[in-house]
Amino acid sequence: MTRQSDIAAIAIGRNEGDRLVRCLASLVSVAGRVVYVDSGSTDGSLNAAREAGAEVVMLDTSVPFTAARARNAGLDHLAKNAQPAFVQFVDGDCELDPDWLPKARRFLDSHPSVAVACGRRRERFPDATIWNQLIDYEWDTPVGEARACGGDALMRWQPLQDLGGYNPRLIAGEEPELCVRLRAAGWKIWRLDAEMTLHDAAMTRFSQWWKRAARAGHAWAEGAALHGAAPERHAVAPTRRALIWGLVLPLVALLPAPWWPWSLLILTAYPLQILRLSRKMGFLRACFLTLGRFPEAQGVLTYVFNRFRGRRSGLIEYK
Repeated sequence: MTRQSDIAAIAIGRNEGDRLVRCLASLVSVAGRVVYVDSGSTDGSLNAAREAGAEVVMLDTSVPFTAARARNAGLDHLAKNAQPAFVQFVDGDCELDPDWLPKARRFLDSHPSVAVACGRRRERFPDATIWNQLIDYEWDTPVGEARACGGDALMRWQPLQDLGGYNPRLIAGEEPELCVRLRAAGWKIWRLDAEMTLHDAAMTRFSQWWKRAARAGHAWAEGAALHGAAPERHAVAPTRRALIWGLVLPLVALLPAPWWPWSLLILTAYPLQILRLSRKMGFLRACFLTLGRFPEAQGVLTYVFNRFRGRRSGLIEYK
């Protein structure tokens, strides 16, 4: 397998255990340099990364952890030496497909206006739990020009440097926010029809699914606060949907007389919405997409409440 000498890889994680071992093993054989940024692991991740041949960066524990901050730390580490032409970002619970880098590199070489190439992320154990299955569905996004990428992506080095990397204050949604700025600078984002990474969500509980959905709501609210103005209107639509379905409709339905019992008819909107969505995505996904509006609304309100108090939200972690 040929190593891409001018491609560096940045993996981030905390207490990922065997997932990190698989992640780094998939990177060291294909990338010219591999940097692992650790956010306070206590499970031996640092030693495992060194044994795998990765360059290790430890984040200062006195500053709140964010994935964006970790990725920026990886970029800063790479900038100290010969700078690569491209950077492959990978979350520590993911394993890179061995054929991904050559395919993505060829695409970026032949499309100079594209700054970011991403591919298909799949769940390693999609049938293990219903929650893993739902996440695997979520990863299956349309192929072609896109508005944003996820945590795994191959990016050109120079645009990242020009824009100052990720926004370190964001506790989630840092990739779409970066893509907003990249597109504003004239760059394109592209999703390829190619396998990219295997992800191990390891979700076994309803509470994990709920927290993950709440994190999405928080990310949308903060993204809309940053870039919600016209013409971008970033994250405005999903934020609005979360509030309407997860907050406004339930409150109206619970209004006292004289609206009752007519207000209770509003609750029929939920099964009708499930039936409508089932035609496109199946009953299971439709049910949880509709139910997910409630934790998403919770995440939106968490952001709004903390912003009103002038406080930063802490990480919303589901595992």
